[in-house]
Amino acid sequence: MDRTTSDAPVTVLLVEDDDVILKTVTMALERYGYRVSTAGDGLSGLESFQDGGHDLLLLDVMLPGLDGIGLCRKVRESSLMPILLMSARGDAVDVVSGLEAGADDYVVKPVEISVLVARIRSLLRRAAFTPRETASAAGTPDEGAGGSALAFGDLTVDTAALEVWRAGRPVALAPTELRLLLEFAANPGLVLDRQTLLRDVWDYGWDGDTRVVDLCVQRLRKKIGADRIETVRGFGYKLRRS
Repeated sequence: MDRTTSDAPVTVLLVEDDDVILKTVTMALERYGYRVSTAGDGLSGLESFQDGGHDLLLLDVMLPGLDGIGLCRKVRESSLMPILLMSARGDAVDVVSGLEAGADDYVVKPVEISVLVARIRSLLRRAAFTPRETASAAGTPDEGAGGSALAFGDLTVDTAALEVWRAGRPVALAPTELRLLLEFAANPGLVLDRQTLLRDVWDYGWDGDTRVVDLCVQRLRKKIGADRIETVRGFGYKLRRS
């Protein structure tokens, strides 16, 4: 089992109202060495999240009380914790709504355990790209270590400190958003197609759903400026140099 920040077991908060799926996924993840805590509805899941001690949130979209989309939004109000959705049949509305609410990725039920574990590992690797919590007090952008600050108009990306600034103010990005921006910053002005981004940012060793790219680009644009990332129709996206 991969662990990006320490040798302690990764703790997954699993929120699922189907007892069979809950038990099956729990036992499977525990066999891979994960520690799993569970909740059977959205409100209980929110309480468990607020109690702390979790590294990743795995939740069903259709939950009683507070549904998975609402729970995702609540978590994103205060946390950059990786969030993985489970959606029956990969319903387009559920998937898009979940990704817009701040989820990082999704899997389709019934869940292939090997795929689920691969997605969890990928999310945890991306979580290592979380900006420092002290970014707002870390100094001005031009104080990056070793000239690691890259400027694109009013946007500054410090690739060493993993900090992002816009017009001199720090920008808080979720791990996947940050990794996506770092990929663009490493290739300014170059068009990156969706499959390349799935491979290099989402760590997909197979064809994935390009909707996760489009929705993450949409969220990133809201934070760094709508015109900073250009759409090249029929090809992909590119970061404006200035």
